[in-house]
Amino acid sequence: MRRRRFGTAVAAAVASVGLLVGGCSATTVASDKAVAVQDNPWEVAGATTSSGPSGPRSGVPDTDKKAENTDNGPIDTLAMNAIADIEDFWRTEYSKTFRGDFKPASKYISWSAKAPESEAVSFCFGSTYKLINAAYCPLNHTIGWDRSVLLPLLVDKYEQMSVVMVLAHEYGHAIQSQSDLLRGFTTDALVKEQQADCLAGVFLRHVAEGDSRHFTLNTTDGLNGVLGATVAVRDRDPNDPDAVHGSAFERITAVQVGYTQGAQSCKDIDEAEIESRRAGLPVTFEEGERDQQLPVTEETLRTLAQQLGKSMPVREAPEFDYSGVTRDCASTTTTEPVSYCPAANTVGTDVAALAELAGEGASEADEPLSAVVTGDYNAAVVFVSRYALAVQQDRGLSLTGADSAGLRTACLSGVLTTKLSEPGSDPRLSAGDLDEAVSGLLADGLAAGDVDGKVVPSGYQRLEAFRTGVLEGEQACLTAFA
Repeated sequence: MRRRRFGTAVAAAVASVGLLVGGCSATTVASDKAVAVQDNPWEVAGATTSSGPSGPRSGVPDTDKKAENTDNGPIDTLAMNAIADIEDFWRTEYSKTFRGDFKPASKYISWSAKAPESEAVSFCFGSTYKLINAAYCPLNHTIGWDRSVLLPLLVDKYEQMSVVMVLAHEYGHAIQSQSDLLRGFTTDALVKEQQADCLAGVFLRHVAEGDSRHFTLNTTDGLNGVLGATVAVRDRDPNDPDAVHGSAFERITAVQVGYTQGAQSCKDIDEAEIESRRAGLPVTFEEGERDQQLPVTEETLRTLAQQLGKSMPVREAPEFDYSGVTRDCASTTTTEPVSYCPAANTVGTDVAALAELAGEGASEADEPLSAVVTGDYNAAVVFVSRYALAVQQDRGLSLTGADSAGLRTACLSGVLTTKLSEPGSDPRLSAGDLDEAVSGLLADGLAAGDVDGKVVPSGYQRLEAFRTGVLEGEQACLTAFA
Protein backbone atom coordinates (compact mmCIF):
# COMPACT_ATOMS: atom_id res chain seq x y z
CA MET A 1 0.00 0.00 0.00
CA ARG A 2 1.38 3.39 -0.98
CA ARG A 3 1.73 5.61 2.02
CA ARG A 4 -0.16 8.85 2.05
CA ARG A 5 1.91 12.00 1.89
CA PHE A 6 1.38 15.64 2.44
CA GLY A 7 1.73 17.38 -0.92
CA THR A 8 2.10 20.77 -2.47
CA ALA A 9 0.17 22.13 -5.43
CA VAL A 10 2.70 23.99 -7.54
CA ALA A 11 1.61 26.71 -9.94
CA ALA A 12 3.75 28.36 -12.57
CA ALA A 13 4.34 31.96 -11.56
CA VAL A 14 6.50 34.94 -12.29
CA ALA A 15 9.67 34.71 -10.20
CA SER A 16 8.97 37.89 -8.33
CA VAL A 17 7.49 39.00 -5.04
CA GLY A 18 4.14 39.37 -3.37
CA LEU A 19 2.30 40.25 -0.20
CA LEU A 20 2.37 37.77 2.66
CA VAL A 21 -1.08 37.71 4.20
CA GLY A 22 -2.94 35.25 6.35
CA GLY A 23 -6.60 34.40 6.61
CA CYS A 24 -6.38 33.94 10.37
CA SER A 25 -5.18 36.24 13.08
CA ALA A 26 -3.15 35.75 16.19
CA THR A 27 -2.30 37.98 19.13
CA THR A 28 1.15 39.47 18.74
CA VAL A 29 2.98 40.46 21.88
CA ALA A 30 5.76 43.02 21.75
CA SER A 31 8.88 41.81 23.50
CA ASP A 32 12.54 42.63 23.50
CA LYS A 33 13.38 39.68 25.72
CA ALA A 34 16.33 37.64 24.44
CA VAL A 35 15.03 34.15 23.80
CA ALA A 36 16.41 32.46 20.71
CA VAL A 37 19.46 30.27 20.22
CA GLN A 38 21.83 33.22 20.40
CA ASP A 39 19.25 35.54 21.99
CA ASN A 40 16.96 37.16 19.45
CA PRO A 41 18.89 36.37 16.24
CA TRP A 42 17.76 39.60 14.61
CA GLU A 43 18.63 41.93 17.48
CA VAL A 44 22.35 41.27 17.40
CA ALA A 45 23.54 44.72 18.41
CA GLY A 46 22.41 47.39 20.80
CA ALA A 47 21.59 49.77 17.97
CA THR A 48 18.92 47.51 16.48
CA THR A 49 15.30 48.17 17.32
CA SER A 50 12.11 46.13 17.15
CA SER A 51 9.80 49.13 17.02
CA GLY A 52 11.67 51.92 15.24
CA PRO A 53 11.10 53.14 11.68
CA SER A 54 11.87 51.08 8.62
CA GLY A 55 12.54 52.59 5.20
CA PRO A 56 14.29 55.62 3.71
CA ARG A 57 15.63 58.13 6.23
CA SER A 58 13.98 61.52 6.04
CA GLY A 59 16.09 64.60 5.40
CA VAL A 60 19.03 62.71 3.88
CA PRO A 61 20.09 63.99 0.43
CA ASP A 62 19.78 61.51 -2.42
CA THR A 63 22.95 60.09 -3.92
CA ASP A 64 24.33 61.77 -7.01
CA LYS A 65 24.85 58.37 -8.63
CA LYS A 66 22.74 57.77 -11.73
CA ALA A 67 21.68 54.70 -13.65
CA GLU A 68 21.83 54.61 -17.41
CA ASN A 69 18.47 55.06 -19.12
CA THR A 70 16.94 56.38 -15.90
CA ASP A 71 13.70 58.34 -15.88
CA ASN A 72 14.91 60.12 -12.70
CA GLY A 73 11.71 59.02 -10.97
CA PRO A 74 11.22 57.91 -7.35
CA ILE A 75 11.84 54.22 -8.08
CA ASP A 76 15.22 54.82 -9.68
CA THR A 77 16.10 57.26 -6.89
CA LEU A 78 15.25 54.57 -4.33
CA ALA A 79 17.32 52.02 -6.24
CA MET A 80 20.37 54.27 -6.57
CA ASN A 81 20.25 55.25 -2.89
CA ALA A 82 20.28 51.54 -2.11
CA ILE A 83 23.19 50.96 -4.49
CA ALA A 84 25.11 53.84 -2.93
CA ASP A 85 24.75 52.44 0.59
CA ILE A 86 25.55 48.89 -0.51
CA GLU A 87 28.70 50.08 -2.25
CA ASP A 88 29.78 52.14 0.75
CA PHE A 89 29.36 49.09 2.95
CA TRP A 90 31.34 46.70 0.78
CA ARG A 91 34.04 49.28 0.08
CA THR A 92 34.81 49.17 3.81
CA GLU A 93 34.04 45.53 4.58
CA TYR A 94 35.15 43.61 1.50
CA SER A 95 38.85 43.26 2.30
CA LYS A 96 38.09 42.03 5.83
CA THR A 97 36.80 38.76 4.35
CA PHE A 98 37.89 38.48 0.72
CA ARG A 99 41.17 38.73 -1.15
CA GLY A 100 42.02 41.77 -3.22
CA ASP A 101 40.31 45.13 -3.44
CA PHE A 102 36.64 45.86 -3.85
CA LYS A 103 35.57 46.82 -7.37
CA PRO A 104 32.20 48.58 -7.66
CA ALA A 105 29.89 47.48 -10.42
CA SER A 106 30.89 49.13 -13.70
CA LYS A 107 27.46 50.61 -14.36
CA TYR A 108 23.76 50.42 -13.52
CA ILE A 109 20.93 50.17 -16.03
CA SER A 110 17.27 50.98 -15.50
CA TRP A 111 14.57 50.00 -17.96
CA SER A 112 10.80 49.84 -18.31
CA ALA A 113 9.24 46.45 -18.99
CA LYS A 114 6.24 48.38 -20.28
CA ALA A 115 8.21 50.21 -22.95
CA PRO A 116 7.64 49.35 -26.62
CA GLU A 117 10.25 47.16 -28.24
CA SER A 118 11.66 50.15 -30.13
CA GLU A 119 12.55 51.79 -26.80
CA ALA A 120 14.03 48.70 -25.13
CA VAL A 121 17.67 48.96 -24.10
CA SER A 122 20.32 46.27 -23.88
CA PHE A 123 21.24 44.60 -20.61
CA CYS A 124 23.76 41.78 -20.41
CA PHE A 125 23.86 41.71 -24.23
CA GLY A 126 20.13 41.03 -24.45
CA SER A 127 16.96 43.07 -24.91
CA THR A 128 15.00 44.39 -21.94
CA TYR A 129 11.73 44.27 -23.89
CA LYS A 130 9.05 43.02 -21.46
CA LEU A 131 11.82 41.95 -19.07
CA ILE A 132 10.43 41.96 -15.53
CA ASN A 133 13.56 41.33 -13.54
CA ALA A 134 16.47 42.63 -11.53
CA ALA A 135 19.82 41.00 -12.17
CA TYR A 136 23.59 41.10 -12.10
CA CYS A 137 25.47 40.51 -15.36
CA PRO A 138 28.90 38.88 -14.81
CA LEU A 139 29.85 39.46 -18.44
CA ASN A 140 30.35 43.17 -17.88
CA HIS A 141 29.94 43.59 -14.10
CA THR A 142 26.66 45.52 -14.34
CA ILE A 143 23.42 45.54 -12.35
CA GLY A 144 20.03 46.33 -13.87
CA TRP A 145 16.37 46.45 -12.93
CA ASP A 146 12.88 47.00 -14.25
CA ARG A 147 11.55 50.27 -12.82
CA SER A 148 8.00 50.01 -14.15
CA VAL A 149 6.70 46.60 -13.02
CA LEU A 150 8.99 44.69 -10.67
CA LEU A 151 10.29 47.38 -8.33
CA PRO A 152 6.94 49.17 -8.00
CA LEU A 153 5.33 45.83 -7.11
CA LEU A 154 7.98 45.31 -4.47
CA VAL A 155 7.27 48.71 -2.97
CA ASP A 156 3.51 48.20 -3.16
CA LYS A 157 3.54 44.79 -1.51
CA TYR A 158 6.58 44.88 0.78
CA GLU A 159 7.43 48.55 1.23
CA GLN A 160 10.59 50.25 0.04
CA MET A 161 13.10 48.14 1.98
CA SER A 162 12.27 45.14 -0.20
CA VAL A 163 13.93 46.94 -3.11
CA VAL A 164 17.02 47.33 -0.94
CA MET A 165 16.94 43.59 -0.22
CA VAL A 166 16.68 42.65 -3.90
CA LEU A 167 19.54 44.94 -4.91
CA ALA A 168 21.67 43.73 -1.99
CA HIS A 169 21.15 40.19 -3.34
CA GLU A 170 22.19 41.25 -6.84
CA TYR A 171 25.22 43.04 -5.45
CA GLY A 172 26.02 39.81 -3.65
CA HIS A 173 26.54 38.28 -7.09
CA ALA A 174 28.86 41.17 -7.93
CA ILE A 175 30.86 40.36 -4.80
CA GLN A 176 31.05 36.72 -5.88
CA SER A 177 32.44 37.62 -9.27
CA GLN A 178 35.51 39.36 -7.82
CA SER A 179 36.12 37.28 -4.70
CA ASP A 180 37.24 33.76 -3.94
CA LEU A 181 33.66 32.55 -3.46
CA LEU A 182 33.25 30.97 -6.87
CA ARG A 183 35.12 28.15 -8.53
CA GLY A 184 34.71 29.28 -12.11
CA PHE A 185 31.90 27.57 -14.01
CA THR A 186 31.92 24.59 -11.65
CA THR A 187 30.06 26.32 -8.81
CA ASP A 188 26.52 25.01 -8.49
CA ALA A 189 23.84 27.57 -9.37
CA LEU A 190 22.02 27.00 -6.08
CA VAL A 191 25.24 27.67 -4.18
CA LYS A 192 25.62 30.98 -6.03
CA GLU A 193 22.11 32.05 -5.09
CA GLN A 194 22.47 30.97 -1.47
CA GLN A 195 25.74 32.86 -1.16
CA ALA A 196 24.10 35.98 -2.62
CA ASP A 197 21.23 35.68 -0.13
CA CYS A 198 23.77 35.33 2.64
CA LEU A 199 25.69 38.42 1.51
CA ALA A 200 22.42 40.35 1.37
CA GLY A 201 21.83 39.31 4.98
CA VAL A 202 25.23 40.73 5.93
CA PHE A 203 24.21 44.12 4.55
CA LEU A 204 20.76 43.96 6.20
CA ARG A 205 22.45 43.66 9.58
CA HIS A 206 24.45 46.80 8.76
CA VAL A 207 21.17 48.62 8.05
CA ALA A 208 19.43 47.26 11.16
CA GLU A 209 22.33 48.46 13.31
CA GLY A 210 21.67 52.00 12.11
CA ASP A 211 24.80 52.38 9.99
CA SER A 212 23.23 52.84 6.56
CA ARG A 213 23.17 56.44 5.31
CA HIS A 214 19.84 56.35 3.50
CA PHE A 215 17.86 53.56 5.23
CA THR A 216 16.71 52.16 8.55
CA LEU A 217 15.32 48.69 9.31
CA ASN A 218 13.50 47.44 12.38
CA THR A 219 13.52 43.80 13.43
CA THR A 220 9.76 43.20 13.36
CA ASP A 221 7.55 44.46 10.55
CA GLY A 222 10.58 45.82 8.66
CA LEU A 223 12.33 42.47 8.46
CA ASN A 224 9.03 40.65 8.08
CA GLY A 225 8.36 42.56 4.87
CA VAL A 226 11.90 42.47 3.55
CA LEU A 227 12.33 38.74 4.02
CA GLY A 228 8.80 38.10 2.81
CA ALA A 229 10.05 39.21 -0.59
CA THR A 230 12.64 36.45 -0.36
CA VAL A 231 9.89 33.86 0.06
CA ALA A 232 8.20 35.04 -3.12
CA VAL A 233 11.29 34.42 -5.24
CA ARG A 234 11.61 30.86 -4.00
CA ASP A 235 11.77 27.90 -6.37
CA ARG A 236 8.10 26.95 -6.67
CA ASP A 237 8.75 23.70 -8.55
CA PRO A 238 11.73 21.84 -7.06
CA ASN A 239 11.70 19.36 -9.95
CA ASP A 240 12.33 22.14 -12.47
CA PRO A 241 15.95 21.86 -13.69
CA ASP A 242 16.05 25.67 -13.81
CA ALA A 243 15.12 25.95 -10.13
CA VAL A 244 18.25 27.59 -8.72
CA HIS A 245 17.19 30.00 -5.99
CA GLY A 246 16.25 27.43 -3.37
CA SER A 247 13.10 26.90 -1.39
CA ALA A 248 11.68 29.58 0.90
CA PHE A 249 13.11 27.67 3.85
CA GLU A 250 16.56 27.56 2.27
CA ARG A 251 16.54 31.18 1.12
CA ILE A 252 15.56 32.64 4.48
CA THR A 253 18.06 30.37 6.20
CA ALA A 254 20.85 31.75 4.01
CA VAL A 255 19.83 35.34 4.76
CA GLN A 256 19.74 34.55 8.48
CA VAL A 257 23.19 33.00 8.32
CA GLY A 258 24.68 36.15 6.78
CA TYR A 259 22.77 38.45 9.10
CA THR A 260 23.82 36.68 12.29
CA GLN A 261 27.28 35.34 11.40
CA GLY A 262 28.74 37.81 8.90
CA ALA A 263 30.42 37.54 5.51
CA GLN A 264 32.79 34.75 6.52
CA SER A 265 29.81 32.44 6.91
CA CYS A 266 28.86 33.08 3.27
CA LYS A 267 32.22 31.63 2.20
CA ASP A 268 31.29 28.40 3.95
CA ILE A 269 28.17 27.83 1.84
CA ASP A 270 28.74 25.02 -0.66
CA GLU A 271 26.90 21.93 -1.85
CA ALA A 272 27.75 19.98 1.29
CA GLU A 273 26.67 22.79 3.62
CA ILE A 274 23.33 23.17 1.83
CA GLU A 275 22.76 19.41 1.92
CA SER A 276 23.44 19.35 5.67
CA ARG A 277 20.78 22.04 6.15
CA ARG A 278 18.27 19.93 4.28
CA ALA A 279 18.52 17.36 7.07
CA GLY A 280 17.19 14.55 4.87
CA LEU A 281 13.96 16.47 4.17
CA PRO A 282 12.32 15.86 0.77
CA VAL A 283 13.46 18.33 -1.87
CA THR A 284 11.84 16.89 -5.02
CA PHE A 285 8.45 15.39 -5.76
CA GLU A 286 8.00 11.66 -6.13
CA GLU A 287 6.07 10.33 -9.11
CA GLY A 288 2.45 11.41 -9.08
CA GLU A 289 2.59 13.69 -6.05
CA ARG A 290 3.45 17.03 -7.66
CA ASP A 291 -0.13 18.31 -7.48
CA GLN A 292 -1.39 16.14 -4.65
CA GLN A 293 -2.88 17.65 -1.54
CA LEU A 294 -3.95 15.57 1.41
CA PRO A 295 -7.48 16.82 2.21
CA VAL A 296 -7.88 18.32 5.66
CA THR A 297 -10.59 16.04 7.04
CA GLU A 298 -11.29 14.32 10.33
CA GLU A 299 -9.92 11.08 8.89
CA THR A 300 -6.67 12.74 7.82
CA LEU A 301 -6.25 14.46 11.18
CA ARG A 302 -6.84 11.23 13.06
CA THR A 303 -4.06 9.59 11.07
CA LEU A 304 -1.81 12.57 11.71
CA ALA A 305 -2.58 12.50 15.44
CA GLN A 306 -1.60 8.84 15.61
CA GLN A 307 1.67 9.58 13.85
CA LEU A 308 2.45 12.50 16.17
CA GLY A 309 2.03 10.17 19.13
CA LYS A 310 4.54 7.78 17.61
CA SER A 311 6.97 10.52 16.62
CA MET A 312 7.07 12.28 19.99
CA PRO A 313 5.42 10.10 22.66
CA VAL A 314 3.97 11.51 25.87
CA ARG A 315 3.08 9.66 29.05
CA GLU A 316 -0.57 10.64 28.87
CA ALA A 317 -1.78 11.06 25.31
CA PRO A 318 -4.11 14.01 24.76
CA GLU A 319 -7.68 13.47 23.66
CA PHE A 320 -8.47 14.74 20.15
CA ASP A 321 -11.88 16.32 19.66
CA TYR A 322 -12.87 17.02 16.04
CA SER A 323 -16.23 18.64 16.80
CA GLY A 324 -14.71 22.07 17.38
CA VAL A 325 -12.23 23.99 19.48
CA THR A 326 -12.28 23.49 23.24
CA ARG A 327 -14.40 26.11 24.99
CA ASP A 328 -14.45 27.14 28.64
CA CYS A 329 -11.00 25.80 29.38
CA ALA A 330 -9.93 26.98 32.83
CA SER A 331 -7.52 29.97 32.76
CA THR A 332 -6.91 29.52 29.04
CA THR A 333 -7.95 31.58 26.02
CA THR A 334 -9.39 29.48 23.21
CA THR A 335 -7.41 29.60 19.97
CA GLU A 336 -8.81 29.11 16.49
CA PRO A 337 -8.97 26.88 14.47
CA VAL A 338 -7.21 24.44 16.81
CA SER A 339 -6.95 24.75 20.58
CA TYR A 340 -5.23 22.93 23.40
CA CYS A 341 -6.82 22.76 26.85
CA PRO A 342 -4.20 21.72 29.42
CA ALA A 343 -6.78 21.16 32.17
CA ALA A 344 -8.55 18.53 30.09
CA ASN A 345 -5.47 17.55 28.06
CA THR A 346 -7.56 17.95 24.91
CA VAL A 347 -6.77 19.17 21.41
CA GLY A 348 -9.95 20.57 19.89
CA THR A 349 -10.24 21.23 16.15
CA ASP A 350 -12.69 23.08 13.96
CA VAL A 351 -12.00 20.90 10.93
CA ALA A 352 -13.78 23.12 8.41
CA ALA A 353 -11.93 26.23 9.58
CA LEU A 354 -8.61 24.38 9.50
CA ALA A 355 -9.32 23.29 5.92
CA GLU A 356 -9.83 26.94 4.99
CA LEU A 357 -6.37 27.68 6.40
CA ALA A 358 -4.98 25.17 3.93
CA GLY A 359 -6.31 27.33 1.11
CA GLU A 360 -8.30 24.49 -0.40
CA GLY A 361 -9.56 25.62 -3.77
CA ALA A 362 -7.06 28.48 -3.96
CA SER A 363 -4.35 28.71 -6.57
CA GLU A 364 -1.08 30.61 -6.63
CA ALA A 365 -1.82 31.28 -10.27
CA ASP A 366 -4.61 33.58 -9.09
CA GLU A 367 -1.96 35.82 -7.57
CA PRO A 368 1.31 34.97 -9.33
CA LEU A 369 3.28 37.62 -7.47
CA SER A 370 2.18 36.36 -4.07
CA ALA A 371 4.44 34.85 -1.46
CA VAL A 372 1.53 33.04 0.17
CA VAL A 373 2.17 29.30 -0.02
CA THR A 374 -1.15 27.52 0.33
CA GLY A 375 -1.46 23.80 0.95
CA ASP A 376 -2.24 21.03 3.36
CA TYR A 377 0.78 21.55 5.60
CA ASN A 378 -0.04 25.22 6.11
CA ALA A 379 -3.00 23.88 8.09
CA ALA A 380 -1.42 20.71 9.42
CA VAL A 381 1.49 22.53 11.10
CA VAL A 382 -1.02 24.45 13.25
CA PHE A 383 -2.55 21.12 14.34
CA VAL A 384 0.97 19.85 14.99
CA SER A 385 1.74 22.91 17.11
CA ARG A 386 -1.18 22.26 19.47
CA TYR A 387 0.09 18.72 19.99
CA ALA A 388 3.47 20.32 20.75
CA LEU A 389 1.76 22.10 23.67
CA ALA A 390 0.65 18.72 25.02
CA VAL A 391 4.26 17.59 24.76
CA GLN A 392 5.38 20.60 26.79
CA GLN A 393 2.79 19.91 29.47
CA ASP A 394 4.06 16.33 29.58
CA ARG A 395 7.60 17.67 30.08
CA GLY A 396 6.45 19.91 32.91
CA LEU A 397 7.01 23.17 31.02
CA SER A 398 5.04 26.41 31.14
CA LEU A 399 2.56 26.86 28.30
CA THR A 400 2.26 30.65 28.53
CA GLY A 401 4.46 33.39 27.16
CA ALA A 402 4.87 34.30 23.50
CA ASP A 403 8.64 34.57 23.74
CA SER A 404 9.09 31.34 25.69
CA ALA A 405 6.30 28.80 25.29
CA GLY A 406 5.25 30.24 21.93
CA LEU A 407 8.69 30.02 20.38
CA ARG A 408 9.26 26.64 22.01
CA THR A 409 6.03 25.49 20.37
CA ALA A 410 7.29 26.65 16.98
CA CYS A 411 10.58 24.86 17.63
CA LEU A 412 8.94 21.57 18.63
CA SER A 413 6.67 21.86 15.60
CA GLY A 414 9.87 21.97 13.56
CA VAL A 415 11.10 18.81 15.28
CA LEU A 416 7.85 17.04 14.50
CA THR A 417 7.98 18.30 10.92
CA THR A 418 11.33 16.59 10.43
CA LYS A 419 9.99 13.39 11.97
CA LEU A 420 7.03 13.49 9.59
CA SER A 421 9.49 13.42 6.68
CA GLU A 422 11.09 10.16 7.79
CA PRO A 423 10.46 6.88 5.95
CA GLY A 424 7.52 5.05 7.45
CA SER A 425 5.71 8.17 8.57
CA ASP A 426 2.02 8.18 7.64
CA PRO A 427 1.23 10.80 6.52
CA ARG A 428 4.64 11.78 5.25
CA LEU A 429 5.92 15.18 4.11
CA SER A 430 6.69 15.91 0.48
CA ALA A 431 8.67 18.65 -1.22
CA GLY A 432 7.24 22.09 -0.60
CA ASP A 433 5.61 21.39 2.75
CA LEU A 434 8.32 23.28 4.61
CA ASP A 435 7.54 26.34 2.50
CA GLU A 436 3.90 26.07 3.48
CA ALA A 437 4.92 26.10 7.13
CA VAL A 438 7.27 29.04 6.52
CA SER A 439 4.49 31.00 4.87
CA GLY A 440 2.18 30.50 7.83
CA LEU A 441 4.84 31.37 10.36
CA LEU A 442 5.51 34.65 8.59
CA ALA A 443 1.92 35.54 7.78
CA ASP A 444 0.06 34.84 11.01
CA GLY A 445 2.33 32.82 13.31
CA LEU A 446 -0.47 30.55 14.54
CA ALA A 447 1.97 27.66 14.85
CA ALA A 448 4.16 29.83 17.12
CA GLY A 449 1.38 30.74 19.53
CA ASP A 450 1.45 29.84 23.20
CA VAL A 451 -1.58 28.13 24.75
CA ASP A 452 -3.47 31.45 24.66
CA GLY A 453 -2.47 32.18 21.06
CA LYS A 454 0.01 34.92 21.94
CA VAL A 455 2.73 35.34 19.29
CA VAL A 456 5.93 37.39 19.14
CA PRO A 457 5.69 40.11 16.46
CA SER A 458 8.88 39.12 14.66
CA GLY A 459 8.04 36.59 11.96
CA TYR A 460 11.70 35.79 11.59
CA GLN A 461 12.10 35.09 15.26
CA ARG A 462 9.24 32.62 14.87
CA LEU A 463 10.90 31.12 11.82
CA GLU A 464 14.29 30.87 13.53
CA ALA A 465 12.66 28.85 16.32
CA PHE A 466 10.99 26.54 13.79
CA ARG A 467 14.24 26.14 11.86
CA THR A 468 16.08 25.27 15.08
CA GLY A 469 13.67 22.41 15.65
CA VAL A 470 13.85 21.18 12.07
CA LEU A 471 17.63 21.03 12.06
CA GLU A 472 18.66 20.47 15.69
CA GLY A 473 15.97 18.45 17.44
CA GLU A 474 13.97 18.50 20.65
CA GLN A 475 16.80 19.10 23.10
CA ALA A 476 17.81 22.26 21.26
CA CYS A 477 14.25 23.55 21.69
CA LEU A 478 14.23 22.84 25.40
CA THR A 479 17.62 24.48 25.85
CA ALA A 480 17.02 27.55 23.70
CA PHE A 481 13.58 28.40 25.03
CA ALA A 482 13.83 27.40 28.66
